[in-house]
Amino acid sequence: MVERYRRTPELKTIMRYAALLLMGLVFTAPLIAFLLNAFARQWFFPQLLPEIWTLEAWERLFSAGSDFTQALGNSTLIATVVAVISLMLGLPAARALGLYRFRGKRLLEFLLLLPAVVPPLAVSMGLTVNFLRWGLTGNWIGVALVHLVPVLPYVVLVLSGTFATYDIAHEQQARTLGAKPLAVFLYITLPMILPGVVVAGLFAFLISWSQYLLTLLVGSGRVITLPILLFSSASGSNNTTIAVQALMFTAPTLLLLIFTSRVLARNALTGLVRL
Repeated sequence: MVERYRRTPELKTIMRYAALLLMGLVFTAPLIAFLLNAFARQWFFPQLLPEIWTLEAWERLFSAGSDFTQALGNSTLIATVVAVISLMLGLPAARALGLYRFRGKRLLEFLLLLPAVVPPLAVSMGLTVNFLRWGLTGNWIGVALVHLVPVLPYVVLVLSGTFATYDIAHEQQARTLGAKPLAVFLYITLPMILPGVVVAGLFAFLISWSQYLLTLLVGSGRVITLPILLFSSASGSNNTTIAVQALMFTAPTLLLLIFTSRVLARNALTGLVRL
């Protein structure tokens, strides 16, 4: 009985590590396949590895004036602008929702979540009709503005969670000592909510980066971003080109998520995370 009792924890440990290994393989298998295809030429079944390795797809995609470089620039520009504007708009709203109690707060939070609850196609079609009337279709400015609709709810929710445990007494003490509003924000408020701002900004960037339907409809096919280019390439038969585009599309997502997890882990240890 004692020997069986001792073996049970060891068996549980082995099963736990086996489950983690299986999950890791499930999540990394598509990336490994893309990585191999991105450098492969003449890779046919049942070959385990490509017969010929090449950089032609990378050189072709990153050549001057290619559609890929244009799409990469558009995606980076639009996602960056959306992240900055969403933080500027979401910070005051999140502060009010996180710090204060007022009548209609729950209703306001529900209305804020509607773009994330309503079917995306219905939201996209309604927004496209309005953007057509306002003359904001077919350019990156209109695409950036329409991306704010799905982005802002997440930004406000993340930042409101940060402000929910924020101690406003620090600001009051600073104002009592003569600090001006801008100084209070830069030296008191911003350092205390910085982890939440970083996470909200990264989420805003990633959500805008991966938008396809809104970009297609409002951009009217003239604003080419990485999702648009990737979907059009997926209908072709060049696996190497598709793999390179897929890797470049997912790379910022993985890097930003790793950075976010490290920020959260580091600040959790020091007690600064207020999410």
